[in-house]
Amino acid sequence: MAKQNVAEQFVDILVRAGVQRLYGVVGDSLNPVVDAIRRNPAIDWIHVRHEETAAFAAGAEAQITGRLAACAGSCGPGNLHLINGLYDAHRSMAPVLALASHIPSSEIGLGYFQETHPDQLFRECSHYSELISNPKQMPRLLHTAVQHAVGRGGVSVVSLPGDIADQPAPEKTTGSALVTSRPTVRPGDAEIDDLVRMIDAAERVTLFCGSGTAGAHAEVMRFAERLKAPVGHALRGKEWIQYDNPFDVGMSGLLGYGAAYEATHECDLLILLGTDFPYNAFLPDDVRIVQVDVRPEHLGRRSRLDLAVWGDVRETLRCVTPRIRERTDRRFLDKMLKKHADALEGVVKAYTRKVEKHVPIHPEYVASVLDELADDDAVFTVDTGMCNVWAARYLTPNGRRRIIGSFSHGSMANALPQAIGAQFTDRGRQVVSLSGDGGFSMLMGDFLTLVQYELPVKIVLFNNSSLGMVELEMLVAGLPSYGTTNKNPDFAAVARAAGAYGVRVEKPKQLAGALKDAFKHKGPALVDVVTDPNALSIPPKISTDMVTGFALSAGKIVLDGGVGRMLQMARSNLRNVPRP
Repeated sequence: MAKQNVAEQFVDILVRAGVQRLYGVVGDSLNPVVDAIRRNPAIDWIHVRHEETAAFAAGAEAQITGRLAACAGSCGPGNLHLINGLYDAHRSMAPVLALASHIPSSEIGLGYFQETHPDQLFRECSHYSELISNPKQMPRLLHTAVQHAVGRGGVSVVSLPGDIADQPAPEKTTGSALVTSRPTVRPGDAEIDDLVRMIDAAERVTLFCGSGTAGAHAEVMRFAERLKAPVGHALRGKEWIQYDNPFDVGMSGLLGYGAAYEATHECDLLILLGTDFPYNAFLPDDVRIVQVDVRPEHLGRRSRLDLAVWGDVRETLRCVTPRIRERTDRRFLDKMLKKHADALEGVVKAYTRKVEKHVPIHPEYVASVLDELADDDAVFTVDTGMCNVWAARYLTPNGRRRIIGSFSHGSMANALPQAIGAQFTDRGRQVVSLSGDGGFSMLMGDFLTLVQYELPVKIVLFNNSSLGMVELEMLVAGLPSYGTTNKNPDFAAVARAAGAYGVRVEKPKQLAGALKDAFKHKGPALVDVVTDPNALSIPPKISTDMVTGFALSAGKIVLDGGVGRMLQMARSNLRNVPRP
């Protein structure tokens, strides 16, 4: 039997770590690895048109499955293209292993063709980034990389020169166990005792939840019920905490709505659960604050804390909830629920008047119809910019749907690549990309990846021929919009020319039928919806305390617009409020 080379050994270890596919673009320094994949039936090479797509796709796959995913780029320019998607994966805590192939090892440091230093370049967007300079470093270095990505939640990068990948492997890979899942983290007894005392001493408690509440919905609801506490959320907490939530008071932040801001400022104890919420202008500075997070480096970096609790949310609440004093006074909760419903009633009027006749089409209407027609277990990938607004306010989570975007890194052009990774995990599951025309056109070449692999991704293109969020930022800053206009083709015609299903929608009455037809289509489909670029209005008063990114320190809603079915939920929750 022929001895393995380093590339074959590398691929075998990835398979043992649970990796099922490697996204990338082939290139000479990658050839030994790609050939090893070709000969290994347990793993597939996914040929994308741009390496940035490869990294975004791997990050999305990791977020959907919770398992390690992988991407690769050839030496120099090839692996440099990975960096933006890897930043996003790392900041999303998605376990991703990136292979950055390298120039011949004998030429490193001599200014060789396409030379970069990937082991240094990727350090800021990874937990681990190292160079294999000798075959004897394999497989231990790759084992270490896998365990960093999985154990710490984020990116590991392995730089591998093509000549070393082609050398004989020095040893077999059998016998070394790999970490493939993360443990739970329970706080210490002292921290739990302190948290219980603080909660029992408080009269008005508010919970504010982020992505760290994934898998802890039941525990958060029991905790809130015992405290009679309103529950708000950040954007990344929406899919995990908004559904089946009788304590919901909406979302805080730049895209916020409802009474989340008021609830966090009118309490006397604010408990931050699994959130690294970045906008401290929306957090109070005059109430007691507790933060619970599985990453200790996140504790206290956004706001002053009275207590820092290192632990994951589910385990922490399981320890704390049985010990805290149960409340019977609902006055604070009911007050916030009413404020929430009133706030939603007010903004709904902005999009309900003649919306089904408005041309160009209101994007709010598009998102609302999409929310109603999409499957109950659909995966939505969302472009940064105005699509974030529509996702935050119209997509209704239910515990089965997923909503993925570049919510921490804030990159353009993420939705289509992330849809590719999401769809590869399950071809039978509906995957819908909410794409802006700016983001879609930036990485439009990978629409061909959908066609090549016959991935049934449905792209709903919000086509307002502008960089809408940037225009809004300019207006809020008192600047005229400049450089934000896109001269677009008929994207539906482009889709058809590529061999996919494409339809253009210019009138509201065409929308529902177009979406239904696209969803029925067995392959990739694009619905090009011409939307109103002036859909959002600025508040009549702009505060002098406005901070960068149009955050209002007064906590007012910056972007006027509707809130979809959330109003129905708020009305339903109000029915539980006792009448005098």
